[in-house]
Formats: sequence, C-alpha cells, structure tokens
Amino acid sequence: MVKEVNEAHRNIASNAVLADKKKIVYNTKSLNLWYGKDHALKNIDLPIYENEVTAIIGPSGCGKSTYIKTLNRMVELVPIVRITGEILYRERNIFEKSYKVEELRTRVGMVFQKPNPFPKSIFENVAYGPKIHGIRDKKLLKEIVEKSLRGAAIWDEVKDRLHENAYGLSGGQQQRLCIARCLAIEPDVILMDEPTSALDPISTLKVEELVQELKKEYSIVIVTHNMQQAARISDKTAFFLNGEVVEYDDTNVIFSNPQDKRTEDYITGRFG
Repeated sequence: MVKEVNEAHRNIASNAVLADKKKIVYNTKSLNLWYGKDHALKNIDLPIYENEVTAIIGPSGCGKSTYIKTLNRMVELVPIVRITGEILYRERNIFEKSYKVEELRTRVGMVFQKPNPFPKSIFENVAYGPKIHGIRDKKLLKEIVEKSLRGAAIWDEVKDRLHENAYGLSGGQQQRLCIARCLAIEPDVILMDEPTSALDPISTLKVEELVQELKKEYSIVIVTHNMQQAARISDKTAFFLNGEVVEYDDTNVIFSNPQDKRTEDYITGRFG
C-alpha cells in the first residue's frame, strides 16, 4: 500500500514537472466576481496550459460558465458585475484599461451551448468574421472558408451546399459550423460552454473527436456537465463548487485519485 502511495506521489510530481515545462496561456490570480451582492467566483487561481483541453466541471450554479465568460470578458455585458483580481492572457492582464476587448475576443473564440448560426448561407456564416476584419478578396475568403470548414470536420458534408441557408443543417452540423466560424478568425484559444449538451450521441462524438484534433493547434477550455466527456477528452480538469476551485489536476488524477472528498463525492454521483 505504501509503495502504491509513493508511486502515485511520484507520478503527480512527474506530471507537475511536465506541466511546468508547458506554456501557460491563461493564468487566473485571486479572481473574485460578484453579480450585485452575489459572490459568484471566489479567489480563483487557475492556470490554463497551451495546446491542452481543460475541462471545467461541477454542479449547476457553481460558476463554470461565469468563469469562462470572464476569460473573454463577455461576463461584463451584465451591468451589475464587479470583478477583482487578475486574469493574465499571454502574461498581460486582460482587465488593464489599455486592453481592447475587441482584440481579446479576436484571439479568444467562443462556442456556445446551443448552435447559433447566423440566418445566412453556410459560406457567409464562416466568412463573416474575416469580412469584419477587412478581408474582401473573394479568392482569399473562399480559401479561409474551406480551410475553416475542413478544420471543423464538416467540409465534405457541406461543400456542395455552401450557398444554402445554415438553418437547413442538422443540430450537430450547425455546431460544427459555429466552430468553423470561430476558426475563421484564427483564434489562439477556443472557449466552449457545454457545446454538446443539445446534441445527439453521434453528433456529440463528432464534436469530441474534433476537439481532440483542434488541441494540436489551439488551447481549449470546455465547460461540461458530462463527467464522462471530461474524462474522455480533457488533459486537465478543474472541479468548481459554490464559486470556488475545489481541485485542479491532470484529468486522470481527478477521476482516479482525487485529493478532496468533495471531488470524490461529485464524480461518484453522491451529489450534484
């Protein structure tokens, strides 16, 4: 038993050394957030590593979605929000007055819980972002659209339908189209807020496979209520409870050897 415990400690130490060698793309320090008087995020300290999938798990209302909406400052669209602490993106505090929100959201794309294609053609959905950023060359736009649709693993399904309305796609296809729309602006980080919760099992599998492929080029943060999904696709997992990070570690450690009883209780279904 002692030998097994020592071996587990050595593995954790080894993982920590490997983590130290990876670049941190986001580093959250002493983050607190209030909606009016409601203290929604409490002293969050959380690094997000480059080219990894980081899963945020926890029961409803624990602060998961609030946290990732803070990473691209979308949470500030709520007028009663107050924030203290720092979030460093590529070592720069995103709350600095000189930091332009538009610049941040160009580098940090987001995919929402429900597919939200624009009421436009498939082509125009993907070309929308590049056009907003001033790209008008038709040949270049065609190249960007094809590359993005291929990157979202949907090109072969829609290449003959590019000028049809995106609403004609299935739910799973619409979600992959939204991912393609995100890729078209060449982000650095992709935030996903329960991207498969409205999808059937086959579409969910396609999105999960896509996430595994995308992490080769992007850093991904995914909020999921599906613990099996977190175990399947993420490299690291943070367990949120009542606005706090209870535990954060390599996913295999969180699911096989959690250090906090609250984490163990949650992943074994005792609450949540």
